[in-house]
Amino acid sequence: MSKVALITGVNGMDGSHLSDLLLSKGYEVYGLERRVSKKNRNNIAHIENDIKILCGDMTDQYSLTRALKDSNPDEVYNLAAQSFVGDSWSIPVQTSEVTGLGVLRMLEAVREYGKDVKFYQSSSSEMFGRMRGPIANEQTAFYPRSPYGVSKLYGHWITKNYRESYGMFNCSGILFNHESERRGLEFVTRKITNGLARIKCGKADKIYLGNLEAKRDWGYAPDYVEAMWAMLQQDEPDDYVVATGKSFSIKDFLREAFSVIGIDDWEQYVGIDERFMRPAEVDCLKGDYSKAKEKLGWEPRVSFKEMVARMVKNDIKILEGS
Repeated sequence: MSKVALITGVNGMDGSHLSDLLLSKGYEVYGLERRVSKKNRNNIAHIENDIKILCGDMTDQYSLTRALKDSNPDEVYNLAAQSFVGDSWSIPVQTSEVTGLGVLRMLEAVREYGKDVKFYQSSSSEMFGRMRGPIANEQTAFYPRSPYGVSKLYGHWITKNYRESYGMFNCSGILFNHESERRGLEFVTRKITNGLARIKCGKADKIYLGNLEAKRDWGYAPDYVEAMWAMLQQDEPDDYVVATGKSFSIKDFLREAFSVIGIDDWEQYVGIDERFMRPAEVDCLKGDYSKAKEKLGWEPRVSFKEMVARMVKNDIKILEGS
């Protein structure tokens, strides 16, 4: 008998890649979708007929309880969040309601459901924020630097608290930055690759960005959803850092992206816009994934260079075909 999974945030980058993975493993997949006037199912258009979409909202307790009853899942993957860090300063209350308290609501729904359900919480490297050392692992102290990071930290700790308080099978994946061709246009990586494609196609002259010195540990999203799944296949629940162990700056990303189309002097195509500067910046993030490697047998496969190339080529293909 196939397993059943319920995925919140199914329309997002991670949700769509996780759906692909679980379907390939024979799962019955349910996706939770927030009701909006105009649905955006671009990331799941290729599998829309293979998954069952349920209406629900992380701010509505009853809708989460109903989604559990309708899906009767073996596994719940909570990927829903107000996930754009920059916007979390503009909408801190909504960010807290969805990204923080939304986790509590889902955990309460699972607890009250009364059946054995394995729960995955998508935690974030933004919880580390101002890192206390050169690389972070599961024991590193947290120091979030944005409303988003603070909200993710609440979700992380309440997941652990419910595990310890009620004996629930709850795991948190502390995922460092990960990208793919399905990343939203508001994120800096996709802003770069889409902007570059627009320059190449003669539709723009420059890409406008904020801090180019910020460094991140970037991996490829399809690799990272495999770690999510692996966590829920273990005998005991635990928390894991998922990362590459390498960090690159925004400048490095720009350099790699422009090199794909043979441009070395990328600086002339990039402008700085103060509107994209954050009130409190996270200078550098880098993760130690040795525990995930040892316990889960997981390692990143797609390199930073290859990930950037795939994103650039995909955006060029999209624009040339439009």
